[in-house]
Amino acid sequence: MALAVVRDLHETRSPATAEEIEAFETDVLSGFVLARASAGLADKTVGCDVSHLEQVRDWFGKPLWEMEPADADRYFGDFLRNGSQSLRLARAQALSTFFVFLELRFRAELHVLCGRVVASPLDDVNRPRGRNEIGIRIPPSEAEVDALFAGWRAEMATCRKYVTTARNYAAARIMADLGLRINELCKLDLADIHWDLGRFGKLHVRFGKGSRASGPRERMVPLINGSDAVLRWFIKDVWGHFDDDHTRPGAPLFPSERRNSDGSCKRISADGVRLAVANAVERHLPDWTGRLTPHALRHYCASQLYRSGMDLLAVQELLGHRWITTTMRYVHVLATHVEDAWISGQERAARRLEGLLS
Repeated sequence: MALAVVRDLHETRSPATAEEIEAFETDVLSGFVLARASAGLADKTVGCDVSHLEQVRDWFGKPLWEMEPADADRYFGDFLRNGSQSLRLARAQALSTFFVFLELRFRAELHVLCGRVVASPLDDVNRPRGRNEIGIRIPPSEAEVDALFAGWRAEMATCRKYVTTARNYAAARIMADLGLRINELCKLDLADIHWDLGRFGKLHVRFGKGSRASGPRERMVPLINGSDAVLRWFIKDVWGHFDDDHTRPGAPLFPSERRNSDGSCKRISADGVRLAVANAVERHLPDWTGRLTPHALRHYCASQLYRSGMDLLAVQELLGHRWITTTMRYVHVLATHVEDAWISGQERAARRLEGLLS
């Protein structure tokens, strides 16, 4: 039996023409986009990665597979030295992922085409460092949130655009009651409400935040905390002012004033919700201006449920966290482990003292 020919990747090959390299570079980038999409990443995430790669490519002036560690040193240590930490980390991550893709898919082809052996220009010495830990977020108190929504409700009686104000109020109320992320809220359909499930009805969150490249993580959220009453009021008294067809497939739960080409309502945007919450806070809870965001309402929901006696595992399931440690960061401001340990220590010391005196 004849032996197969073993090709030495370090053997020098004749270089390809500029046209061949340009065409190959285009094919590689297209393959990278398709591979990341097949992994379940959102189009926006893939687009951000490609944008980062294009920015590095424009600076480098040559195909990225020709980058050496010294080139990465100059890019991150000189050109991008004063860039924000998040930008440096995102660009380094995109570059590292791209070189993993090259190594797995195009190692042999690259060597045949231009004599290059794929090797990432980033290593343990020059890779940008940074900490992405979530800082402590202290949510508003129950009295403060009640004051916010009380003022918001009173505003509906005199505002110029009742329908818009009522929709924004309902959206914010749902985030505070159920702890939904803002993107989860905006992508809800009317059909995602299942009134007949569970004791209160349930909300099918189809676009929950995934972990890394896992894609959206679906979950069923029970309509607790008064959210069922809010949704019934909104659908019965407000939703029909935006659209008159409750049965239309894909009808958004929280519609926008804007219309699609077929005359149906578009969805409310995340920026629209953020602006509505910011304006309401400025009017009705001015001490929290600039601090009470939609995500802060998510922290408030977790904290209030934990304070009312809901265990951490239930809070984790409601919020859609993959890890219990993430949920613990949402409620740690209410935890009394240190205080409890201090009291227990004082009690033990008192008992020892009593034994010595008896």
